[in-house]
Amino acid sequence: MFTQNLSAPQIDPAIVDALSEVCTSTLGHLRDHGFPRGLVPNRRPLKFIGTAITVRIPHLDSTAVHVAVDQARPGDVIVIEQSGDEQRSCFGGLVSFTAKERGVVGAIIDGKSNDYDEVLGYGFPLYSRGIAAHTTRIAGIEGAINVPVSVGGVVVEPGDVVFADSDGIAILKPDEALEIAKILKQKEDAEIPAREKIQTGGSLAEYSGAINYFNN
Repeated sequence: MFTQNLSAPQIDPAIVDALSEVCTSTLGHLRDHGFPRGLVPNRRPLKFIGTAITVRIPHLDSTAVHVAVDQARPGDVIVIEQSGDEQRSCFGGLVSFTAKERGVVGAIIDGKSNDYDEVLGYGFPLYSRGIAAHTTRIAGIEGAINVPVSVGGVVVEPGDVVFADSDGIAILKPDEALEIAKILKQKEDAEIPAREKIQTGGSLAEYSGAINYFNN
């Protein structure tokens, strides 16, 4: 059985601009949820922010991936759940080429990828569980597009903000993303004078407050 729902509205370009100026690891100082685990980038440096187009496939059947990539919009991110199969690749050279041609800015795959050199040559950024020669097939069994999926232990809804860089991935809701970006920028800007003080003999532990726990 195949399911295809309409794509969610794309995120505000202002969200992309704001998150482009900050790092996922800064958010990691502030919250503990929304970070898919166990996935690695196909290259560094890497950064992409876009609208989640979600896909769920049943292990070996990547029929839904091909349909979703074909219909993706510029600025989308393809997010794929492989129903617990972390060993097969459903995302190789031709899929990456098509995604790049459609304007897709990146992919998040809870499985492996293949055609490493070819994908790298296209300059297409993705996160996956590594590289594998063992791939999925167009089997026509089942699949779903634009449904809630689980990737790296995080539920991703169609239309969520995918915020990825060299440090990792964060999944945000569109209505919180601009405020989060503002907070992250303030936190990162506050480190500029701290670096200047440290260069002239200042204390990291005093800046972070860590020293207070040793003085009690």
